[in-house]
Amino acid sequence: MEMESMASAIGVSVPVLRFLLCFAATIPVNFLWRLIPGGPPTKHLYAALSGAILSYLSFGFTSNLHFLVPMLLGYASMVLCRRYCGIITFFLGFGYLIGCHVYYMSGDAWKEGGIDATGKHYRLVFKSLVFHLLFGSLMVITLKVISCVINYNDGVLKEENLREAQKKNRLLKLPSITEYFGYCLCCGSHFAGPVYEMKDYLDWTEKKGIWMHSEKGPSPSPYGATLRALLQAAICMGLYLYLVSHFPLSWFTDPLYQECGFWKRLGYQYMSGFTARWKYYFIWSISEASMIISGLGFSGWTDSSPHKPRWERAKNVDILGVELAKSSVELPLVWNIQVSTWLRHCEFPVLLKIACHVLPLHFDVACLDGSSCLAENLNQLKTRLVANVYERLIQKGKKPGFFQLLATQTVSAVWHVIDAFFVSGHDLMIKTQKSHLSGLYPGYIIFFVQSALMIAGSRVIYRWQQATSTALLKMILVFLNFAYTLLVLNYSCVGFMVLSLHETLASYGSVYYIGTVVPIALILLGNIIKPAKPVRSKARKEQ
Repeated sequence: MEMESMASAIGVSVPVLRFLLCFAATIPVNFLWRLIPGGPPTKHLYAALSGAILSYLSFGFTSNLHFLVPMLLGYASMVLCRRYCGIITFFLGFGYLIGCHVYYMSGDAWKEGGIDATGKHYRLVFKSLVFHLLFGSLMVITLKVISCVINYNDGVLKEENLREAQKKNRLLKLPSITEYFGYCLCCGSHFAGPVYEMKDYLDWTEKKGIWMHSEKGPSPSPYGATLRALLQAAICMGLYLYLVSHFPLSWFTDPLYQECGFWKRLGYQYMSGFTARWKYYFIWSISEASMIISGLGFSGWTDSSPHKPRWERAKNVDILGVELAKSSVELPLVWNIQVSTWLRHCEFPVLLKIACHVLPLHFDVACLDGSSCLAENLNQLKTRLVANVYERLIQKGKKPGFFQLLATQTVSAVWHVIDAFFVSGHDLMIKTQKSHLSGLYPGYIIFFVQSALMIAGSRVIYRWQQATSTALLKMILVFLNFAYTLLVLNYSCVGFMVLSLHETLASYGSVYYIGTVVPIALILLGNIIKPAKPVRSKARKEQ
C-alpha cells in the first residue's frame, strides 16, 4: 500500500517506482564495492550478487532467469568453440533478445492487456510493464556478453593483424565464471549501462593498468565527479518534470492543437522533443554517478599540468553537445556514446566477417581479422554494416552517399523497433494499446529515415560553409546549420515519441512536413549548387 501511495504521489506506476528505487540504489551499492575486504574473487562475488539482488527487487525472480540465458550461452560458446564464439553469441544473443520482445510485448498481449489495472487484465498488464522495464537491462547484458566473447575470440588471432582497440581489449585466457558474472551484473550497472569492456573491469578489480599507482599519482577520488553527476541528474529530472506538465504528448491529438497557428504548432513540436530528452539525460546521469563512485568510470589523466582525472568511461551523453550541436553530423558522437563505441568495436567487425563468408564481397576474408586493409578501406567497409543492402547500393570505387546513409539509419530503426526504452514503459504501453501495434513501431522507422535526411541536408550546408572564404558568410552558414539541426531534430523526434503511424504523420502534417521538405530541398540544391573544393583539398590531391 505504501508503494502504491508513493507511486501515485509522483505520477508513476508501482513497477516504475520499484525500478527507479533500485536504480538509485546502484550508487550506494557501487560505493560499498570500494569497502569490500579481501582480494578480487570477493569483489567479483559482491559485484555479481549485488547486481542479481537489485534485479530481483526491481523485476522479480524471472528477470535473473532471462539474464542467465545470454550469459550462459556466451560462456558456453567461449568454452566449447573459441574460434567461432563471437559469431555464435552474436546470433544467439540477439535472437533471444528479439524473441523475448516479440513474446512479451507484441500482439495479443498488448491488445488484450489494455491499461486496466483491475480484474483479469491486471496480471498481464503488470507483467508486460515489468518486462518493458527489464528489456532495457537485458539489452545492456546482451551487449556486454557479446563484447566479452568477441574479445576472447580476438585472443586467438595474431597480434599484428589486430586493430588498436582489439589489441587493447582482447582476452588471452578464459575469464572465470565468477569474473564473468561479476562483469555482466556488476553492482546493477546493467540497468542502464554504460557498456564497458571485460578487460577494463578486470583491471579495475585487480588494480592494474590506469588504476594502479603511477607517476601521476594513485587512483583519484571519485566524490567530486559523483556529486557533479548527481547535481546534473537532479537538474535534468527537475527540468523534465517541469516541462512535461507544460508540453504533454497527448496534446498532439487534442483538437485545440489543430486550431493553433503554424508557428505555435511548430514551437510545440520543438519543445516536445526538447522535453523528452531530459528524461534520458536523467537516467544516464544516475548511471554515470554510480559508475564514477565505484572508480570504474575513471579513464585516465589529462596531459595538462596539473594532471586532472577523466571520467569518460562513465559518460553516455554530452548534454551541451546534443543541445548545441553545430551540425546534425555531430549528434551520433554525443548521444548514447558507449553504445556507439560498442558498435564500432564489436558489431561492425562481426557483421563484416559474417558477410564475407555468406556474400560474394570484394575483400580477402583474411584481412578482415584486423589487417591494415580494414583502415585503408574504412569508408567502403562502413557501408557493409548491412552487407547485403550495401553491396547492391554502392558502386565499386565510389564513396557511400545519401542512399547508403538511408540504409544505415533504416537498420538503426530496426534495432530501435526492439528497443522501447524502459523509462517510458507505462506511456508506451498505453499508446501501443491505442494504436493496436504489434511491437513494430512505425514511428521509430520514420524517425531514422528522417535522421538520414537530416544528416544529408546538414552535410550540404557544411560543404557550402567549407567552400566559402568570406568570414561573414561562413558565420551565417554555421548558424544556419545549427538552427537547421535544432528544427529537424525536434520535428523528427515526434515520431520516436508517439510511435504510431497515424499520430506521427498527423503531427508532421500539422506543420506541413517542414522537417522533411527542408532536408530534401537542401539535398536537391546540393546537387545543383556544387561548391568548389577547398584549396587545401586540391593541394592534397595534387600531392
